[in-house]
Amino acid sequence: MAEPFLPLCPPSNGMPRHVAVVMDGNGRWAQKRWMPRVAGHKQGVDALRKTVQACIERGIAVLTVFAFSSENWKRPAEEVSGLMELLVMALSREVPSLKKHGVRLYFPGDRSQLSRRVVQGLEAAEAETAGNDRLALNVCFNYGGRWDVVQAARQLAQAGQEITEQSLSEATALSHVGDPDLLIRTGGELRISNFLLWQSAYTELYFTDCLWPDFDAAELNKALTDFSGRQRRFGQTAEQSAAGAPLTAAEPRHA
Repeated sequence: MAEPFLPLCPPSNGMPRHVAVVMDGNGRWAQKRWMPRVAGHKQGVDALRKTVQACIERGIAVLTVFAFSSENWKRPAEEVSGLMELLVMALSREVPSLKKHGVRLYFPGDRSQLSRRVVQGLEAAEAETAGNDRLALNVCFNYGGRWDVVQAARQLAQAGQEITEQSLSEATALSHVGDPDLLIRTGGELRISNFLLWQSAYTELYFTDCLWPDFDAAELNKALTDFSGRQRRFGQTAEQSAAGAPLTAAEPRHA
């Protein structure tokens, strides 16, 4: 279990503390341009770089992205291999800049299926950025929401601990950052595809037709503006929420 992430600067009123993104549409972006799907993933890395910078500028404390799901192993072998190579290259290229800008990297997910080379790259990136506290960047790799719940329950059972909402939450792969306030999915699909199932119980959802490689600060602003107009009640009535009534146990966790 990772230690809690304590941000350097909390977000201002109306701004989500934790934004999660399903980065969908890389393959379709490439196919529209008669390019191999991996080219879309490469362009997606550039979009992620822009989004990280935009989150820093807006005072967002946590960004969690879905980079490779448990189900993505079913894709063509060439694409899977290309994604693995892209991850290794991106780590070597991007980590120095991320470290310089105060970004702390985490890679939630099942590492048992990954090559030793990839695992070493993930571990090195986490260690290299461990002292940063401006933005937590969770790159969920070989991650699935159902896997997360199962591994958390198994961890508690093996330790002989009682399984409660609190203990299960603390055993999940993202317990160090608390639950997301806003989940964005690009690419036009209207589902969350096994991403942060436990953590998204009270998360605001935002869907856009924008393909991930085209996502930028302007697209992020659209999602944040939409979020700022939402009323988050967590099971309360609108009147209770407006009056500032204390939240119940349904209130999302925060580190």
